[in-house]
Amino acid sequence: MSSSCYITFPTTFFAIRAESLLKKTGLTFKMVPVPRSISSSCGTALQCPCEDLAEIKALLEENSLELESFYRLEEEGIKKPLVTELEL
Repeated sequence: MSSSCYITFPTTFFAIRAESLLKKTGLTFKMVPVPRSISSSCGTALQCPCEDLAEIKALLEENSLELESFYRLEEEGIKKPLVTELEL
């Protein structure tokens, strides 16, 4: 089973700022559309390895970025992914 963590943002502005800040680091991340299993609304999410989530969250908060929610998405083959909202 593979899993990734996601950070959602209140607006696209904060997602773009997060991408800009994280490009200056050696952290692994990818900006993606919010997965349908997390939300049916449009938007951009930051996908990252779960082991880097706390470090990325701290960096973004230090730079006054507004964050919305944190999720772990676990996928196993073609089954519906298991989504867990995280409290950090």
